[in-house]
Amino acid sequence: METKGGEALPELEALPELVAGSVTPRWRVLWTHSNCEQLVSDQLATKGFDLFLPTVEAWSRRGGVRRLSRVPMFAGYLFLRHAMDKASYLEVYKARGLVRLLGERWDRLDAVPDAEIEAIQKLVSSGLAILPYPYLREGQRVRITRGPLADVEGIVVRVSPKKGLLVVSVNLLQRSIAVHLDCTQLEAA
Repeated sequence: METKGGEALPELEALPELVAGSVTPRWRVLWTHSNCEQLVSDQLATKGFDLFLPTVEAWSRRGGVRRLSRVPMFAGYLFLRHAMDKASYLEVYKARGLVRLLGERWDRLDAVPDAEIEAIQKLVSSGLAILPYPYLREGQRVRITRGPLADVEGIVVRVSPKKGLLVVSVNLLQRSIAVHLDCTQLEAA
């Protein structure tokens, strides 16, 4: 590796895609302004970057008319696979609508494992109905979004594919109660 003058050589462990023998660059995450995912994707695609913007079909209402449209699977994010050096980082960073690339700095960007991207690509191409699902961890404080318990807050004790166990506590009494409910009704509090 060479420098153009003045800058330090990148650390090899920070840039595994540049190490000899590694042929596929890693997937990076681009964070965009609201509703700018397609704008950023189009700009960078014309510059030759390899991008992945997973979309799903969702119902929306405009002017009182309901219609089915494609929306980003992960609102505000898209994925980029490119061997990232300082010049390409700056080229990506110029895209209108981009907030930033996730990571500490240009030579220490966060990467998404190939297996996770491949799983998303398979799901998208399968034609199956894809539904958003909350990312919940055991011990996390959550709020119920709908149903008779809407706006109740508690702590997730167990997350399973069908039902989660939510605990609501009264700290002053040092007592808790628990309820099993559908995890799609929960959001982080």
